[in-house]
Amino acid sequence: MRVQAQVQDRDQPFREDSEPRRGRPRSAAAERAILDAVVELLEAGEPLAGLSIERIARTAGVGKATIYRRWSGKEELFVDVLNDMEPPEPAVSGTAGLDDLRLLLESLRRRGLAQRSSVLLHNVFAQMKSHPKLWAEYHCNVIAPRRVAMLAAVQRAVDAGELRADLDVGLMDDLFLGPMLVRTVHRPDAPLPEDLADRIVQVLVEGLAPRPADDA
Repeated sequence: MRVQAQVQDRDQPFREDSEPRRGRPRSAAAERAILDAVVELLEAGEPLAGLSIERIARTAGVGKATIYRRWSGKEELFVDVLNDMEPPEPAVSGTAGLDDLRLLLESLRRRGLAQRSSVLLHNVFAQMKSHPKLWAEYHCNVIAPRRVAMLAAVQRAVDAGELRADLDVGLMDDLFLGPMLVRTVHRPDAPLPEDLADRIVQVLVEGLAPRPADDA
């Protein structure tokens, strides 16, 4: 159910001449209206390439200046729309190693489920990958920070003695991330059970080699 944007004067829609003066806080209601307007247009069948700032502003009931005050252009706006449509980022401790790693992998699993269950989200991602500038913006502002968070969690696990210190941290990060990416991106029919993140961490920590007969 879409959140309906409201302004200070509840009886009036957003108008360009009702924008806040310089120095006043940004209107959260205006931002909500703009994000919802993009989703509304996408749900109506508008392709990403066909959306203009003018059309978005008209649908949201704001002036173009309101949009440009918050976003430098369509690519930056669309990235925020996608972030708004996806499950929220996990609240990691920033001090734990493997526990934070599990949370980050679980977040990736949930995003995979969201894309499977939302035709709109799936279609938007498919379109986005055919627009290099938009994909680069998404990679820079969303994917890259997630990778930094994963690498930091792996390093904390090494520092805490939970993982080997003689292996490359980047390689270990790829080993943890790889199985989840395969299932969420490359194998859309693969199961995504609730315990998948725990199982990935357990298998990699314990190793894949057969156990000696005495330990079986």
